[in-house]
Amino acid sequence: MSHTPSRQDFDHYMTPNYSPQQVIPVRGEGSRLWDQEGREYIDFAGGIAVNSLGHCHPVLVDALKAQGEKLWHLANVFTNEPALNLAKALVERTFADKAFLCSSGGEANEAALKLARRWAVDHHGEHKDKIISFYQSFHGRTFFTVSVGGQPKYSQGFGPVPGGILHATYNDLESVRALVGDDTCAIMVEPMQGEGGIVPGTQDFLQGLRDLCDEHQALLIFDEVQTGVGRSGELYAYKNYGITPDILTSAKSLGGGFPIGAMLATDAVAKSLAIGTHGSTYGGNALASAVALAAVEFIDTPEVLEGVKKRHDLFREHLETINRKYGVFKEIRGMGLLMGAQMSDAFEGRAKDILPLAIEEGLMALIAGPNVLRMAPSLVIPEADIAEGMARLDRAIGRLVAAE
Repeated sequence: MSHTPSRQDFDHYMTPNYSPQQVIPVRGEGSRLWDQEGREYIDFAGGIAVNSLGHCHPVLVDALKAQGEKLWHLANVFTNEPALNLAKALVERTFADKAFLCSSGGEANEAALKLARRWAVDHHGEHKDKIISFYQSFHGRTFFTVSVGGQPKYSQGFGPVPGGILHATYNDLESVRALVGDDTCAIMVEPMQGEGGIVPGTQDFLQGLRDLCDEHQALLIFDEVQTGVGRSGELYAYKNYGITPDILTSAKSLGGGFPIGAMLATDAVAKSLAIGTHGSTYGGNALASAVALAAVEFIDTPEVLEGVKKRHDLFREHLETINRKYGVFKEIRGMGLLMGAQMSDAFEGRAKDILPLAIEEGLMALIAGPNVLRMAPSLVIPEADIAEGMARLDRAIGRLVAAE
């Protein structure tokens, strides 16, 4: 007898580290989803900036089907054509000379941090081990990355955190200058903080980090797990600033929904990741690589990237219209199709209360902390879906305001 899973099954069978919404989506097409009851939702969440081309985009489906009939996985004692093609595409489209493929953003950041430490040892000695990151940053859930991330709530309760990690204030160059020194091996930064509230880095701040790294012979790591692969309106956000890092990490939109991550680096740095120093069982998986290559080639076109910038303006216009009506937002910010609306003083901490109301109105959205409503939809979301989704958001916020 077949069993139809229910939301109660989650509480019964799965660890309680998540608290998902009560609806269970079962089918998606483009920027729309349908749940077990057949109810339709417009998706402004994008799997947390993952579903770069929406749900079941034919380009990705075709790539998955074609590769699925050829080769799925090999141990890393072999290489495979899709992995090589993806690495070539990423290198040729970015500053990088080498790519390391893995399975997630957390893995990509773990690799970046280990590489930075290894490079420092190789070139400067054991004393050069300090890593500077930023308060409110987020770099993954491995113990190393969660410790480098600037949100203690994610590392508390798991024992002593790794040493040699310092935190500065985002967009405050002087706070970095007070920490950096000859013992600094790397500065790790998101060009736009995602989980920390959708806060773009300023040009002067990010350029200042580049200059400090050059001055102190340290590496600049850009965490582009959330901003990468078209999300910012460029293939990678560093291109918006004209500032080149030494190491860059990528995931989320890279696979369009298929789990994959990548770390990109210059030749001078990548040499320190010598044979046996690091690895990933599923890194360079043929299925994932084939899908990611299709995503990168489709997204890295003038049509798609210019479309992201146009859709950014549409999202902003709609959010500003809603705000003129209800006065719930203090600031609307972001780049491309990673946008955040910070709640006004009267609705401080209430962003999370919008999500269940939005679900009831047929809209999926996100938060970035308790005070920022976050949106990370498909990069090719139709304008009609933007308009309808915003109409549903208007109704949800209207209900929030009416309940006051």
